[in-house]
Amino acid sequence: MAKNEFDYDLFVIGGGSGGVRAARVAAGEHDAKVGLAEEDRYGGTCVIRGCVPKKLMVFASGYADVVDEAKCFGWDLKAGPFDWHDFKGRLNTELDRLEGVYRKLLKNSGVDTFDARARIKDAHTVALSDGTEKTAKHILIASGGRPVRPEIENAELGLVSDDLFHLEKLPKSILIIGGGYIACEFACILNGLGVEVTQYYRGAQILRGFDDEARGMVAEMMQEKGIDLHLGTNILEMTPSHEDGSGPMKVKPTNGTEKMFDQVLFATGRRPNSDDMGLEELGVKLGRSGEIEVDEYSQTAVPSIYAIGDVTNRINLTPVAIREGMAFVETVFGGKPTPVDHDLVPSAIFTQPEMGTVGLSEEAAREAGPIEVYATSFKPMQGAFAGKADRVLMKLIVCAETRVVLGCHIVAPNAGELIQMVGIAVKMGATKEQFDATCAVHPTMSEELVTMRNPTRTA
Repeated sequence: MAKNEFDYDLFVIGGGSGGVRAARVAAGEHDAKVGLAEEDRYGGTCVIRGCVPKKLMVFASGYADVVDEAKCFGWDLKAGPFDWHDFKGRLNTELDRLEGVYRKLLKNSGVDTFDARARIKDAHTVALSDGTEKTAKHILIASGGRPVRPEIENAELGLVSDDLFHLEKLPKSILIIGGGYIACEFACILNGLGVEVTQYYRGAQILRGFDDEARGMVAEMMQEKGIDLHLGTNILEMTPSHEDGSGPMKVKPTNGTEKMFDQVLFATGRRPNSDDMGLEELGVKLGRSGEIEVDEYSQTAVPSIYAIGDVTNRINLTPVAIREGMAFVETVFGGKPTPVDHDLVPSAIFTQPEMGTVGLSEEAAREAGPIEVYATSFKPMQGAFAGKADRVLMKLIVCAETRVVLGCHIVAPNAGELIQMVGIAVKMGATKEQFDATCAVHPTMSEELVTMRNPTRTA
C-alpha cells in the first residue's frame, strides 16, 4: 500500500509515558500522522497508579519523624494526626493536572486521540471499542502491565497496588504479601502513615536480585522502624469476617500463626496487558507470562507491529519505556536503526531508607571475575545528632583487573538522587582511581564514595 492508503503512519495503543513520548515525537519531529488509543487515563501506570502517586505518598510518610527530630535541633513543634482525606484530595488534583498535561502534549503535537480500548484486527488495522477501525502503516503497542492476585480462595477480597490510591480511609492494620520493591515501598509508606504493617515474603530475603548486603540493610531498617517482617512465610488461607466479604480478614500463614488484618495487599507480581488484543492470531509471539516478544529494535514477529514498555517485560521502568519509544521513532521514522540500550540502567527503591543501585551486585560481579569491594556503613550526621539508629551504606564493586567500577549500591536518605549522578560515571566506564581523584564534598554522606581507599574484601 502507498502511504496515503493508510489512515495513519503510526497508531499507538496505550497512553502511558512510553506510548505518549513515541506518539508526540513521531508527530511533532518527524511530521508523521499519528493516532493513539487509551482505554483508561492518560499517563498510564507511572503517572496515575504508580511512580508519581507512590512518590507523593513516600513524601507524606516521611514526615512521621519530623517533630521528634526537629526537637533535637531546637524546634518546638507539635505533632498532629495524618489526614488521609485531605492528602488524597490533593493527590487526585495533582494526578488530574498531570493527565491534562499528557493530553495537551498529544494535542499540541497533532496526535489524534481516542478514549477507547483497541484490538489489532490485522497487521495494519486497529479495531476500537467504539466500533470504528483505523489503519496504520506501523502499529506500536505500549499497553503496559497490571498487578495480579494469587490463585487462592477469596483473593479478590484483597487489595493490589492500584487500589491503595483509592482507599476511602487508611486501615488500622494491613498484611502485605510479597518481597519485591512494590511490597517493600508500600510497607514503608503505610508504616510511616501510622498503619500497623505486617509483611510476609516466601523467600529468604526481600528484594531478590539486588545486592545482598544492600537489601539486608533495607530489611534491617524496615524492622527497626516497626514493620513486622516475616521471611520464609507465605499465605495459605484468607477468610473474611462476614459472609458478604466485609470486615477484617483472618489469615492463615505457612508459619501456622493465624491473625486478623483490616486489609490484605497482594504485591506478588505484575502481568503484561496483552490479553484479548488479537496478537497471537496474527503471529505476534507471546512469552510464558504474556509478554510480547520483540527484537533489539522493539519489533515483533509481525514486521509492522512493534511493542515497548512493560508489555514486553524487559526492564519495567518508566524511563526505560521512554527510551524504548525514542529508539523506535529513530528506527522507523528517523532512518537511523537504533537498538534499545538496556545496559547499566540506574534505579531506586523508595523504601525508608531508599536504595539506589546501578550495575552489578557483588554476587553477580563475583561470578564474572576477580573483584574488589569497597563498602562503608555509618550513621549519617543528621540522624546521629538526633539520636536515631538509622545507618547508611555506600558500596562500590570494582573489577580487579581493569579497575572499572562495575556497580554502585547506596542505602541512604535520597539514595535515588545520589545514584542518578553515580550512574553517569558508571555508564562512562569510570575507574576506581577516577572516583578517588574526585575531590570530596564535605560534610556529606556521598563523599564516602570518593574517599574509600582500601578494599573491604576481595573475591
